[in-house]
Amino acid sequence: MTGALSAAFQTFQWPAYSAAISMMVPKKQYQRASGMISMAESGSGIAAPILAGALAGVLGFQRLWVIFAIDLATFVVALGALIVVAIPNPPHVESDHPESLFSQSMFGFRYIWQHRPLFDLQMLFFASNLIASLCLTILPALILSRTGNNATALGSTQSAAAVGGVVGGVLLTAWGGPRRKVNGVLLGMVLTSLFGMLVIGLGRSLPVWMAGSFLMMVPVIILNGSNQAIWQSKVPPALQGRVFSVRRLIAQVTVPVAMLASGPLADKVFGPAMMPAGRLAPVFGWLTGTGMGTGISLMFVWAGLAGAVVGIVGYLVPSIRDVERLIPDHDMPGD
Repeated sequence: MTGALSAAFQTFQWPAYSAAISMMVPKKQYQRASGMISMAESGSGIAAPILAGALAGVLGFQRLWVIFAIDLATFVVALGALIVVAIPNPPHVESDHPESLFSQSMFGFRYIWQHRPLFDLQMLFFASNLIASLCLTILPALILSRTGNNATALGSTQSAAAVGGVVGGVLLTAWGGPRRKVNGVLLGMVLTSLFGMLVIGLGRSLPVWMAGSFLMMVPVIILNGSNQAIWQSKVPPALQGRVFSVRRLIAQVTVPVAMLASGPLADKVFGPAMMPAGRLAPVFGWLTGTGMGTGISLMFVWAGLAGAVVGIVGYLVPSIRDVERLIPDHDMPGD
């Protein structure tokens, strides 16, 4: 229930946060801003578990309320920052015909559909997210099954991913991203698939899994930052809340679908097929090995290859490849 409430509130928070960044940051710095945000988020992902574990060890379970008090205090600090910082409001768009709540909710869908290059780009993301989510949701199962339930190995792999996020954020912040943002999106899909998911699938040891997790996150930050900059540049700030909400819905709907499918695929299909006597073991055993966890490894291999194909397909579709030219920026004539 707590997770559901948190996710519901984040659904409101992210579009508003994105629209606020669009109003506060110059258009040329959108990618850098995304890099800084990713750097902060990934950095907290490294530090918070370590600090929480250390405090839990010192305080004991009887005094864990202190950790919750610290969490509440940091929330108050963040809320205070919002009160102090002046966030410009986007220009209000008046309508001659007041719309119902349902009609306003559907506005984002209509806007994306009417701007077909943006729609095609979002569908590419839908495919990429679905492929990645099918594997990443069971990454812990892969590490634990192939290391004899070694929780330290799992934590090390997750930490490597967080470090990759920080490095990607630093790189994007310092560099500013590619001039053609769509290159950051499409090349990012290819690189994160080949050097991330594919490497993890082929790996048979902790150093390789850590390297794959690190290399997966670095281009992901550039990918997401470039994509965010495209949408922030093309969609007027007054409309970003409704449009970005639909963006997030389309992207995140892949997660529950993947969660429902990945477990049965691993347990009922790929897992048995990659056991020593399984039907896929003679074909792919040389690639991933056979036995516990190798079915998930094969899923990562196929997902890595499929994700790279999705990025390449994006270059072959003119409406995606030329999205920045076909959709004028919101501060330019013609939109």
